[in-house]
Amino acid sequence: MHTQDAAAGAGQYLVFRLGGLDYALDFAKVRELRPLQALERFASAGEIVAGVAVSHGVIMPIVDMRVAFGPRPPQHDPRTDVIILQLSDAVVGIVVDGITDVVTLSLEQVQPIAGAASVDYLLGRGEVDGRRLIVVDIEKLMSVRKAPVGVRQAA
Repeated sequence: MHTQDAAAGAGQYLVFRLGGLDYALDFAKVRELRPLQALERFASAGEIVAGVAVSHGVIMPIVDMRVAFGPRPPQHDPRTDVIILQLSDAVVGIVVDGITDVVTLSLEQVQPIAGAASVDYLLGRGEVDGRRLIVVDIEKLMSVRKAPVGVRQAA
């Protein structure tokens, strides 16, 4: 039962699996969903940046979130998916273990995660139908941190 009040403050979130946990990100940032093997990759790189790919004429980096959040599986599973995101300043693909569904979460359903206040990309823990979801701000997670002017970064 949806009412105007219940819909206020609620948003759609794409749920994906990563290292045995369920994560959720703002569905408005999702441009496309593709199986990894269906994506045309034309360059490969290091561990986390898994290379460069093209989708519908757009060239984008592919970030393997499985490496960023734990050890890379020895091989790609047929369920390995790529979420192509339209961020404020770039199009980026992220490799995840699999996409499960799209859920609606209200602000009241997202609670802070104890001890994670210093991690700005973690919005909190949501619960939908008994499932616990780690809700992330994908813009902050994928942003490149730059050193302030005059501060040298380690080589």
